[in-house]
Amino acid sequence: MSKSPKEVIHFGTDGWRAVIADTFTFENVAALAQAFAVWVRNDARKIPGEKTRIAVGYDNRFLSKEFADTVASVLAGNGIDVILSNASLPTPALSLAARERKCVAGVVITASHNPPEYNGFKIKTAEGGGAGKNITDAVEKYLEVETVKSLDLKKAISDGKVTVLDLKKDYLKFIKGYVNLRKIKPAKFRVIQDVMYGSGGTLFGEVLKGTKIRAELLHSDVNPGFGGTRPEPLPQYLPLLREKMKEGHDLGLVLDGDADRIAAVLPGGEFLSPQKILALLALHLWKNRGIKGGVVKTICGTVMIDNMCKANNIPLYETPVGFKYISDLMLTKDIIAGGEEAGGMGLPNYIPERDGILAGLLLLEMMVYEKKNMARILADVEKKYGRYFYDKTHITLKEKVKTLDPVKQIKEVLGKKVVGIKDYDGVKLELEDTSWIMVRASGTEPILRAYAESKSAKRTKELLEYALGLAKTL
Repeated sequence: MSKSPKEVIHFGTDGWRAVIADTFTFENVAALAQAFAVWVRNDARKIPGEKTRIAVGYDNRFLSKEFADTVASVLAGNGIDVILSNASLPTPALSLAARERKCVAGVVITASHNPPEYNGFKIKTAEGGGAGKNITDAVEKYLEVETVKSLDLKKAISDGKVTVLDLKKDYLKFIKGYVNLRKIKPAKFRVIQDVMYGSGGTLFGEVLKGTKIRAELLHSDVNPGFGGTRPEPLPQYLPLLREKMKEGHDLGLVLDGDADRIAAVLPGGEFLSPQKILALLALHLWKNRGIKGGVVKTICGTVMIDNMCKANNIPLYETPVGFKYISDLMLTKDIIAGGEEAGGMGLPNYIPERDGILAGLLLLEMMVYEKKNMARILADVEKKYGRYFYDKTHITLKEKVKTLDPVKQIKEVLGKKVVGIKDYDGVKLELEDTSWIMVRASGTEPILRAYAESKSAKRTKELLEYALGLAKTL
């Protein structure tokens, strides 16, 4: 007997994701769209003088367009006006459309960096940020409250209830106005971007059209199988890009499946972690662009950012893991840049959302301002603010972790005294040599996540092994 939508649809930290044809079915997507329509009608903050409209977009995954059409049909069937993207597009492009076109919310069909058999349903706010738990919990409560109401999509379009638009055009115009193309235009750097078959498509090259930047794209075509891998910007999924970076490119950039996350590769093939990308972006925007404000990192962010902010008297904010916490600060504080260790970067004077394409363009812009390739820039930054090696891993246990209290009792780790403890998200032990370890328990699975950072790769590996060993005490 199949389970009801209420039993299988549950939002995580960034949307509902499930396996296509297993629980991510047209029936369940329609049921969720109906619950979302009830939320829009009952709870969404309406904009005075504006119609109640929703922006809907989708990525390159299998059947994403058809799932987005289903959402649009259900919303139209509930009397809600819909702006539907005419093609796959990056998640930040949909988020921008939700704000710029004065929508009460947005929906994007994407499973981001998950394997190809997954798809997902993300809700975006009127401001363009990710929906918080207050919204997703409310939507879940409305599941199965009403029978699904749907309008034939062709009729909805002819009746004006659904308007199909080129939302990528608006996004491209905004991004071109954000980066300093006049300064970039004469530069002759070689840059290569691995799109990982995602919805970032050819947008990076389109922004740089007319400049002297030699931009090359990898995997920019549509492939719902993602070439047999997963569209996640991690070193193990980037063999071709890392090899190509030995051919003289000045910077290699990587996007995830829906282009809201970024990683990079240095000349020679060395992976540049998102931890260091945040430091570089913040430094560029503060030093070269003159943008004032603070920097936001998560509890497992690199110490390099602490050192950089302290040296330049820049306010530093620290949040739990999860971009939604960064997004909240971006709505209430002046922020230069905010980022998470997974590669999501939030940028000033924009939507409170991640954008991998814009972050990559700003790294290129930094090279133009500094007149150096990214390897030389990073070397200068690390010389000034410290070179750190970060890593993370996890272990699957027989049962869920009940408490992390024993970790708080540890006084020494591998010969170094514990000088600080943070426990607002997992438990982080700060050591006297500025290295640290951290453990977090999954809230839904029997998994213990471990993080570590130090001034040497060998030491970080040892710290990570120590952190995993703590599972025996929990």
